[in-house]
Amino acid sequence: MQEQRIERLRQVMQEAELPALLITNSFNRHYMSGFNGSAGYLLITQERAIFLADFRYTEQAAQQTSGFEIVEHQPKAATTIKELLVHSGIDRLGFEQTDVSYGAFLNYTKDLTGIELVPTNQLVEKLRMIKDAGELQIMQEAADLADETFSYVLTKLRPGVSEIEIALEIEMFIRRNGGTSTSFDTIVASGERSALPHGRASERILGTNEFVKMDFGAYYKGYCSDITRTIMLGKPTDKHKEIYHIVLEAQMHCLENLKPGMSGAEGDALARDVIAMKGYGEFFGHGTGHALGMEIHESPRLSKHDDTILTTGMVVTVEPGIYLPGFGGVRIEDDVVLTETGIKILTHSTKEFLILD
Repeated sequence: MQEQRIERLRQVMQEAELPALLITNSFNRHYMSGFNGSAGYLLITQERAIFLADFRYTEQAAQQTSGFEIVEHQPKAATTIKELLVHSGIDRLGFEQTDVSYGAFLNYTKDLTGIELVPTNQLVEKLRMIKDAGELQIMQEAADLADETFSYVLTKLRPGVSEIEIALEIEMFIRRNGGTSTSFDTIVASGERSALPHGRASERILGTNEFVKMDFGAYYKGYCSDITRTIMLGKPTDKHKEIYHIVLEAQMHCLENLKPGMSGAEGDALARDVIAMKGYGEFFGHGTGHALGMEIHESPRLSKHDDTILTTGMVVTVEPGIYLPGFGGVRIEDDVVLTETGIKILTHSTKEFLILD
């Protein structure tokens, strides 16, 4: 698998006229090499794939990687990088511009004299957009764990419990059942706080006759899932029912019509137009979805600003919402993979308007 990824990257490098690329981003390092430690560099050329590690990780790198030479770098990694480049007759090096800080760049310019430093933008991330069969299997398992977590946490929801207690139940269930952690800081937002799109769990006590919005995911075997469900504690008003069913209609319309060949903006419009036609467009202020994988937010996005063409093998969320300040909000979210004929939905928790006493 890693050898295939290296060859795909070399093709991209060749098209960009890059004889060498230094990979420093931890997710890209893991994707390209299989190494899940916390430090190390990848130096990719057309002839060699080198993993540079300090003494702590050389053995682990040898065990986890395939197709890489393992080199223990000197205390200053740039010294070893320069030696390797000079030995190979390479004087042009690509670096990941979104991962390298300005301070690190200044150090590279000082330590890699005689080497032209070329900023690159998402060379590996673009390869990561398309998931292979192994990745999709892990992401299905991560989605299954999210579904199991939702079923479990329904048994814990009741007035008098705090949002942060619910978030803790979610995290503990995920960890007890094979997850490394949650995919991100769990969102549990109740009552008027459910109008906060990213309202992280607080000490607020769940009351009666109010929404509880929960957005969470399982980080499992290096990949993320992401699900949102909104339930009702107590008796809903007509307004509660109205906005819930509008969001559900918008989400279902997007799920039924999303397919490869669309742009991210066209995918976004599938949900956005439904909400706008119902008179709530101004209360849906974020994109309809985003790609996910090793990171919780990847490219492309289902957004009115993203013209990326959706392709078979991409995994994206579909998560429209309506948020009414002072009242509450609804979001419903599933993970889906683009297939040749449309989509396959990975998350399967019920979207029935659940009313808990």
